[in-house]
Amino acid sequence: MYNSDDPGFVWFILTLKKKTYKYQFKQYAWTHMILLTVFAQSSFTVANIFEGMFWFLLPASLIVINDIAAYLFGFFLGRTPLIKLSPKKTWEGFIGASVTTIISAFLLANVMGRFQWFTCPRKDLSTGWLQCDPGPMFKPEHYYLGDWVPHWFPWKDVFLMPVQWHALALGLFASIIAPFGGFFASGFKRAFKIKDFGDSIPGHGGITDRMDCQMVMAVFAYIYH
Repeated sequence: MYNSDDPGFVWFILTLKKKTYKYQFKQYAWTHMILLTVFAQSSFTVANIFEGMFWFLLPASLIVINDIAAYLFGFFLGRTPLIKLSPKKTWEGFIGASVTTIISAFLLANVMGRFQWFTCPRKDLSTGWLQCDPGPMFKPEHYYLGDWVPHWFPWKDVFLMPVQWHALALGLFASIIAPFGGFFASGFKRAFKIKDFGDSIPGHGGITDRMDCQMVMAVFAYIYH
């Protein structure tokens, strides 16, 4: 159980000091929780890449699209506050971003699914072109819409990839659930009275401030796929 942590565990025990037990164990627990969170979620991201760049780039792109759409809808139409943890978040921005993200997921899946560079599994992290049989999920299927659309609608027959329907689930998660990763981070920063996790990106905080939702999304994409 401790084979990779034995030296640190032994060092921790040897450095325990009377009157600081509680503080030391609290720091020890925080360190392990942070390491577990960072490395576990990073491993899901790498696993998604090996499954095919599609499963890494599409979820990551949806988070970016959701952030941008939420800002634009909130800036121009925002009136109703969404949550106290993030005073600038509005219901108008949240709903507008959700619709935009779900539609984008459906369309992006169709575009990415056409290229084997996105759909082929990888054996390493090289960026070379790949050739493979992408499987039935990325092969277009015929859908007849004659009974579902008005007579004046120009497209009665469409070809869609099955993965596009799965992309809707990713879009739904990215637009509704993943932002709560950002709300969690906002609550954490408020609890410790800090504005941002860093200052490496002017006006946006640090890398962690941009990656909070990405981490949640990567885990979901791996489990879903």
